[in-house]
Amino acid sequence: MSHSQATEAAHHGTGVPARVLLAEDDRELRELLAFVLREDGHDVVEAENGVELLAILNQPQSSTPAFDVVISDVRMPGLTAFEVLSRVQRALTDTAVILITAFGDAATHLKALKLGANRVFDKPFDFDELRDAVRETLRLSRRAS
Repeated sequence: MSHSQATEAAHHGTGVPARVLLAEDDRELRELLAFVLREDGHDVVEAENGVELLAILNQPQSSTPAFDVVISDVRMPGLTAFEVLSRVQRALTDTAVILITAFGDAATHLKALKLGANRVFDKPFDFDELRDAVRETLRLSRRAS
């Protein structure tokens, strides 16, 4: 698939590419996910741990455009995604949240949903399923706004 076809695929149903904040402490997985999302035409900002994720989310919105989607691993050094979400949950009301975890028991899924996650993926997961989830959450959030 060419870059223009990938970009067109990203636009299908969403209108414009998304601004994505991706937090994952596994460097190789983060770089691969960022590559896949950029191939779909999205603007991706990377964070390598929970502290960096929180710092990026706490930046004044006037200096940085808001994120359309936050994709984060649950367990990361410094702060977990749950700790970050509990601190910024109110600020993310218009932001889709997708969490990924290697510890996907029912309690983890329930806590993620209570903290505002739209979707939770258990590792290992299919990248195409994640891409579809990003498109779907964008379509739904843009329809609501």
